[in-house]
Amino acid sequence: MSLLTRAEAALKLHFDAAAGAGAPQRLQAAMQHAVFSGGARIRPQLCMAVATACGDDAPELTNAAAVALEFMHCASLVHDDMPTFDNADFRRGQPTVHKAFSEPLALLTGDGLIVMAYQALLQAGRTYPDRLIELMDNLSRGVGLPNGIVAGQAWECETTADLGQYQRAKTGALFVSATCAGAIASGQAHEPWAPLGAYLGEAYQVADDIRDVLGDVASLGKPAGQDVLNARPSSAQALGLEGAIHHFDSLIAKAGDSIPDCNCRDMLKQLVLHESERLVPKSMCEDYRKQAALAKAVKWA
Repeated sequence: MSLLTRAEAALKLHFDAAAGAGAPQRLQAAMQHAVFSGGARIRPQLCMAVATACGDDAPELTNAAAVALEFMHCASLVHDDMPTFDNADFRRGQPTVHKAFSEPLALLTGDGLIVMAYQALLQAGRTYPDRLIELMDNLSRGVGLPNGIVAGQAWECETTADLGQYQRAKTGALFVSATCAGAIASGQAHEPWAPLGAYLGEAYQVADDIRDVLGDVASLGKPAGQDVLNARPSSAQALGLEGAIHHFDSLIAKAGDSIPDCNCRDMLKQLVLHESERLVPKSMCEDYRKQAALAKAVKWA
């Protein structure tokens, strides 16, 4: 079974179990829309890959940890898309939750998914209370203050923000939680796996900045040009597009090098490289360089 197939099966199992019977139908539909409208599932795949490298002696706990991460991620996207933040009409090529179901239901959808994340952990973790406590702490650090994704979103509300701190919180924190969760769920030390999540998470945010400038709605699955429109910190603005591309490549290389020695190191490296090409395709970079060179030639002609 591939990591993606395992992640999708676990998401459906835990969503159905947590939703139960008798919930408001439109809220449940909105939550399903938020979770099951596509997505690369890289956070749960990372969690499962690290767990595999660490022995994965409690696969049901690993699955729950992976699901909790994705529920939190989806909740953050729902809230991020709302009019008070990005006011986005599309996400993953589909109407955003507030567009499809209303703003009140979007707010409740995000809230419900946050609770559902902890429900998934609690349901699977009763047999491993020590691991459960550590997993809940790990997830909370990736989401809350001072350096989780909530803080990352809040930095957009400040008049100034350090770019690195913003990126590490907004995107990197949940990636660190993902790699660490795989080790914790398997009863292994999580510290050696934190750098992989940190480098890959920062690379994801840099990639998002690059694609926000170079991409379009079809390739992004969401509106382009949002960083400038919403005056958000951006690697592309701070470093220039070429500088941002070089920074992305450097972070991907560091992510690969940071993987601890294990029997799944090659598999993890391939996962990192696959995500690198998916996020910032070489063809996209080459097209940009050709256009930049042409524009420069025309300017000096």
